[in-house]
Amino acid sequence: MSPINEKAIKNATASLEMEGFVVLPEYKKLCEKLLDKEITMAEYISAVKSMQGINA
Repeated sequence: MSPINEKAIKNATASLEMEGFVVLPEYKKLCEKLLDKEITMAEYISAVKSMQGINA
């Protein structure tokens, strides 16, 4: 992963945590895959929904 992408994930994580959200390592790995173009946005959204138990 590029240093820019790594920094982007760290900044986003910090921002979410300041708002009271918990960012699990699984979500960070999905973001890494998305930023590295290993998965599409549709695959990312589907994976996050599945992890949250959302079927829609």
